[in-house]
Amino acid sequence: MKHLYLNLKIAWRALLNFKFRTTLAVLGVFFGTFSLIVVSNLSKSLSLKAVAEVDKFGKNLLIVQSGIVRKVGTTTRLLSESKTLTVNDAQAIADSLENVKDISSSDSKPFPVRYGDIVLKGIPIIGVMPNYQEIRNFYVKEGRFISENDNNDLNRVAVLGIRVAEKLFGDQNPIDKYVLVFRVPLMVIGVMEEKGLDISGADQDNQILVPLNTFLRGFVNKDYINAVYVQAVDESSISNAKTRIEELLRKRHKIGEGQKDDFTVIDLKDVMALKTQTMSMITFLGRTSAAIAFLIGGIGILSIMILIVNERRLEIGIRRAVGATKRDIILQFLTEASFISIGGGTVGVILSFVATLIIYTISKLPFVFSPVGYIIAFIASASTGILAGIYPSKKAITIQPVDVIRS
Repeated sequence: MKHLYLNLKIAWRALLNFKFRTTLAVLGVFFGTFSLIVVSNLSKSLSLKAVAEVDKFGKNLLIVQSGIVRKVGTTTRLLSESKTLTVNDAQAIADSLENVKDISSSDSKPFPVRYGDIVLKGIPIIGVMPNYQEIRNFYVKEGRFISENDNNDLNRVAVLGIRVAEKLFGDQNPIDKYVLVFRVPLMVIGVMEEKGLDISGADQDNQILVPLNTFLRGFVNKDYINAVYVQAVDESSISNAKTRIEELLRKRHKIGEGQKDDFTVIDLKDVMALKTQTMSMITFLGRTSAAIAFLIGGIGILSIMILIVNERRLEIGIRRAVGATKRDIILQFLTEASFISIGGGTVGVILSFVATLIIYTISKLPFVFSPVGYIIAFIASASTGILAGIYPSKKAITIQPVDVIRS
């Protein structure tokens, strides 16, 4: 330990003579460590958020959408509409497939909503079944949800999204009050909990839920729907259930071989996989930039160590003359190179942790501490210094005491 302390003391004095170059070398390692740790932490946090978002839509959920739907980025977009999906199709799925736990039909259309002098335009009115909240994992915060009697008796009742309730009623209690939806009075029986965006990017807190039969008969006057939410019995059944649903609906809709489907079955795991692919690309780019930063830092350490060796020829010659071995000289310069890289790595670790906390706080991401990222970053910073110090150390031991004395 005494020998190590002496080497560090000598390293500190030597590096102070080259403050600017030392700072540049430290910055290279710092940026490499910083980006590697931040990317590792954020990639794990975003992965957890993606899983949580999928679970938020509903457990083991498949969505049968009328028309052709395609994924655009991390959301879905309806490319063409269809009028062939019906409540009977939904019931056939529930009756025919053993790996389906439950189904819930749904339909929607935007309407103006009014309460007193407040008018909200284009609010999505969603017709839903009583089991909608269990399948979608979306529950009432106040009041009650739509019941079987509400649906069977075509009751004019509504459950408000929390944003709609705030816009219409402010601090008032909306329960048992009436809102006008396209001139149809609906009694408010509940307010939903906060939910956020769905897979299409629509705000689920800015909508109104009504009984499906009330919606189909009283608002749109049609016998077809635009969505069926299907809950598989478990995660392993999702893929098979999706295939069976497609086969069943093609048969019921009389879609011949080679003809395009008039529906789309969306597996939310596919949406999560798409997000995971995006995050993997971000992680790869982040780690690539970290590797480049470490390379630049290594080159900086190499250049400054070569300069230090040339400037300290006299010191090296005297140390060799009084008994220092080649091993002592190599350890000295490897210690100095490692001192630079580990110093930059330490600053990078501290500031990356602070930066990660700030990002988590601002972005409201789940807190994730990635020990692997810190370990890899420390090993990378130490290795950068050692590798960059090998050549200057070998150059130092070629210096002969006799040549130094003569010069």
